[in-house]
Amino acid sequence: MSKFGELIDVEIPVLLDFYTEWNDESESMHLVLRDVAAALGDKAKVIKIDVDKNKELAEALRVKSLPTLIIYKDGEMKWRQSGEQDANTLIGIIQDYF
Repeated sequence: MSKFGELIDVEIPVLLDFYTEWNDESESMHLVLRDVAAALGDKAKVIKIDVDKNKELAEALRVKSLPTLIIYKDGEMKWRQSGEQDANTLIGIIQDYF
């Protein structure tokens, strides 16, 4: 969990994608997140978190459905949404936190 604090306590927006390998919606988000990361470059981070490998963190953040997307900035949760999103929507939301 201390590593998690280091990941989110930064000045740029951090988009976390909670997913599993066996969830179809999570799988389809992989390409979307790749496009988001490419479009934003070093202005934001995109981090994928496998809930099967990080159960404690997923439980602590009450991740119930997949995919769950959360944006942090300066260690504070700014936005959260469950379900698929398109790349342009995500880019627009993240840009609000630059």
